[in-house]
Amino acid sequence: MNIKQAKQEIANTLKAYLAKDALGNYRIPPVRQRPILLMGPPGIGKTQIMEQAAAENRVGLVAYTITHHTRQSAVGLPFIEHRIYSGENFAVTEYTMSEILASVWRLMERTGLREGILFLDEINCVSETLAPMMLQFLQCKTFGNQRLPEGWLIVAAGNPPEYNKSVRDFDMVTLDRIRRIDVTEDFAVWKEYAVRKGVHGAVISYLDLKKDCFYRVETTADGLQFVTARGWEDLSELLTVYESLGMHAGREVIGQYLQLPRVAKDFANYLELYYKYQRAYHVDKILDGNWQPVTASELRAAPFDEALSVLGLLFARLSETARAARRQDALTEALYQTLLSLRARLTEGTDPQAALESLSEELRTQLRLTQESGRLEAERRDFMQREIHLLETYRDRLRHEDVTAPEDAMQRVRTWFDTETETRSALGAKAGTQMENAFRFLEESLGQGQEMVLFVTELTAGYDTSWFIEHFGCDAYFRHNQELLFNDTHRRLREEIAAARGSALL
Repeated sequence: MNIKQAKQEIANTLKAYLAKDALGNYRIPPVRQRPILLMGPPGIGKTQIMEQAAAENRVGLVAYTITHHTRQSAVGLPFIEHRIYSGENFAVTEYTMSEILASVWRLMERTGLREGILFLDEINCVSETLAPMMLQFLQCKTFGNQRLPEGWLIVAAGNPPEYNKSVRDFDMVTLDRIRRIDVTEDFAVWKEYAVRKGVHGAVISYLDLKKDCFYRVETTADGLQFVTARGWEDLSELLTVYESLGMHAGREVIGQYLQLPRVAKDFANYLELYYKYQRAYHVDKILDGNWQPVTASELRAAPFDEALSVLGLLFARLSETARAARRQDALTEALYQTLLSLRARLTEGTDPQAALESLSEELRTQLRLTQESGRLEAERRDFMQREIHLLETYRDRLRHEDVTAPEDAMQRVRTWFDTETETRSALGAKAGTQMENAFRFLEESLGQGQEMVLFVTELTAGYDTSWFIEHFGCDAYFRHNQELLFNDTHRRLREEIAAARGSALL
């Protein structure tokens, strides 16, 4: 299955394992809760889906790359304990708690989360001395004489032997106690994730053209050469920061991420074209509605690959503005709910500055606990930090203006909050104008051809653009989408009529 299906299966398993009966007992006893073993090539996102699954199901996450451990750190150190059996004193070997299990307990103590996912990566690449302990853990959920707490799902990940020379095969006893899920690469699934994460437009548009370059592993005379989903995403991060600093990533730098030379060379050449199209077509002017007629003529005469790259440029920029509107909308809504709490506290007689300090401190605690639980994604972190910053800004303004009366303080805060709602409206208007201008330009240059179909499809599939259209609307999108639906229905009816006529002739 692909990585998205594997993530859903982990979520389903988590819900099933955590389900309890009327007496509070797990409906599937812990002894029957089989660990999940994800087997798949490196770099396709096995670790990433663990973070997503934990965050979406609001459970804790403890993750380890097991190859970094020794037998002592995983199992614990032996010590001598004295016991009396049948009146005689015996020296008995016991073990201190495993570092891995201690991390689970530590997370539970710090966050209050009693359930979660313990993720062990590279499980089939452990050392010879540690291998028996790992097999014991998968079979019995114990390290030494210490057991994993109830309510924790074990997910292990490994690479097939063709990707790693040091892998070990699991025996039948172990395989009969786990659930094995074989994960394969899937560009369509990764693209959905990449668009939402804001992966660089050049990466997405290149892979749209060269899907077979998304994930490849080849054995050559020079050794193993490869390009992975992780490589593309990491390269995207670098390209984005380089551009913000006015820097350029050359072929050598790209080759450090895409370790298949012909793909690295091909993408480096494409990246040059991508920047060239960005300059030649003046994407910002198109989105502002100020393009020159010659620009539309050039796109009309351009080959399909060039047109597709320009569509990618437009979509990437529209995704950025739609994302800014979505994030500001979420911030404004969360801040509004927080200010309702502020009003309630002021009604109870709490000092305005103290109330704002308390609310910001509560958010800081929530941020810290979410981070410690292993569930904090970058967007959520940035979102919470922005809200904390605004609350502290309001507090400092009240202190500076010496406002202490609850009614006056609340009125001032409402006025400052209006700035956030105005920003939301401005970002929404900007994104809407840009989307309408993009449609106007494409209508003028390409008409209602296959490129327009691709553009509408990308907007529909894009996480931020589809959110924007749902919440703010776009007349041009709805118009073209209806035309596409009409054309699809018309074509389907013609095919059905033709098929019916063919049947009648028979």
